[in-house]
Amino acid sequence: MAIKKCAVTGATGHIGNVLIRLLLERGNAVRAIVLPNDNLKPIEGLNVEVVTADITDKAGITQALKGVDVVFHLAGIITIMPNMKAVLEKVNIEGTRNVVAACRAAGVRRLVYTSSTDAIAPPPRGVPIDESLPFKPESVIGDYAWSKARSSLMLLDESKKKGLDIIICCPTAVTGPYDFNVSNVGQLIIDYDNGRVKTYVKGAYDFLDVRDAANGLILAAEKGKNGRHYILSGAQVKVVDFMKELARQTGRPAPRFMIPTLLARTAGALASVYYRLINRKPVFTAYSIEVLAGNSLISSARARQELGFTSRRWQESAHDQLEWFRKQGMTQRKKR
Repeated sequence: MAIKKCAVTGATGHIGNVLIRLLLERGNAVRAIVLPNDNLKPIEGLNVEVVTADITDKAGITQALKGVDVVFHLAGIITIMPNMKAVLEKVNIEGTRNVVAACRAAGVRRLVYTSSTDAIAPPPRGVPIDESLPFKPESVIGDYAWSKARSSLMLLDESKKKGLDIIICCPTAVTGPYDFNVSNVGQLIIDYDNGRVKTYVKGAYDFLDVRDAANGLILAAEKGKNGRHYILSGAQVKVVDFMKELARQTGRPAPRFMIPTLLARTAGALASVYYRLINRKPVFTAYSIEVLAGNSLISSARARQELGFTSRRWQESAHDQLEWFRKQGMTQRKKR
């Protein structure tokens, strides 16, 4: 399906602002949906129609979506902190329900929702995570994944009704440039470049370039099937290998001490309290330790076969994110 005019909720987020850049490059008309207090720097200078609306306000978001044929819904709270269910239910679940109702009321033809691979019930280690596995709120790790699993199940039910195509995309951990609000991975890269990372934990995860994630969303809008979900993954990377790559790129020595998993879990629980007290983006918590220790063998075969999805080397993504941070003056080192 050709995209005529589209709206992007969560327009100032990492994937959101990159998605807008790609849509504009393709000649699409874009409406950026932002919150009243949003920092608009991520979309500054872009040829977009900026509309202020909150997805928790059904009337407001309905008005904001009038006149578009495709909606990319990315707005929501992403967190690795514990005890967040109440706010996540309000924003990620009920807010998404409002977006669906708004799409129907506004006559939108297609909704592309950004979920997460963390929302999929994890199989035993060694078994690939793919679309044959269900969204299962009671089986996932952490409040964020719980909220995404519930939202995804609700959307699958909504896709059975006529009048609105709904496609769900599940990206893995996103890396790459234009990380204005500093993601958790971004904070790790900044801390590493500033010489603050002295230890690491055992584990691995799948990392996907933000530009490939955004391209995957566009492919889903154009080629995705109603009621279908697509995993967007890049490459499974061990934490130790990620650290070695950052060492190579920054010139900082790779950390030598690996924190044992049991100790890391305990420290992670205390870290959540610490990050809240200092009001700083967390690099790791008990939740992230569990995720890194779990199954990160993730397959994007369906998206590659049905959508033509592709992904670049993870080393390129890490390099581009680091250099972008330096160019923005967000680390203590300047761009080389």
